[in-house]
Amino acid sequence: MKLLIVYTHPNHQSLSYAFLQKVLEGSGENPNIQEVQVLDLYAESFHPVLEFNEHKRRRDMHIDPRLEKYRQQIRWADKLVFVYPIWWGRPPAMLLGYIDQMFAAGFAYRDKDGLFPEGLLAGKSVVCISTMKGPTHYPLFWLNNAHKVLMKRALFQFVGMKKVKFFEFGSMESPKGRHAQKLDRVYRYFQTIAQ
Repeated sequence: MKLLIVYTHPNHQSLSYAFLQKVLEGSGENPNIQEVQVLDLYAESFHPVLEFNEHKRRRDMHIDPRLEKYRQQIRWADKLVFVYPIWWGRPPAMLLGYIDQMFAAGFAYRDKDGLFPEGLLAGKSVVCISTMKGPTHYPLFWLNNAHKVLMKRALFQFVGMKKVKFFEFGSMESPKGRHAQKLDRVYRYFQTIAQ
């Protein structure tokens, strides 16, 4: 199995970074995982802003040469792992900008007759590891599960990725947030995951 980890947090002293380290540690001990690549969007200075004009059209985004490196990473990976905080009930704008550009028509999906498109990333699986200040069940009860619906239904399933696993950790700024247990849970998952 080949893992692409997309890490989205500007601070390498953050709890998100600690989760990234646990993903790497567990993956390094798992004989089912042959290769791992990390894409740190902030360190990469990824440009998240969509730009369309008379020279750059949206329908050509899937062949934009500036994004080819990132398309190759997604093609290469069997499993995509996203590590990010939840800010204002959704992923950071940096990650959403990556999603807007990378999951483009012609690369991630193809329109066809009927309601749903053909997902061109079928067969790949996804793990989302997110942290937030609010309580764990806040997105479920106050936001109608908007974060998971956005990521799973509106994005991943739309492009053919049916297997999506969430680690959505709340109360992460609280001294009672049980950080060590949550970090260990992620470590053990990647240490033993088979596919």
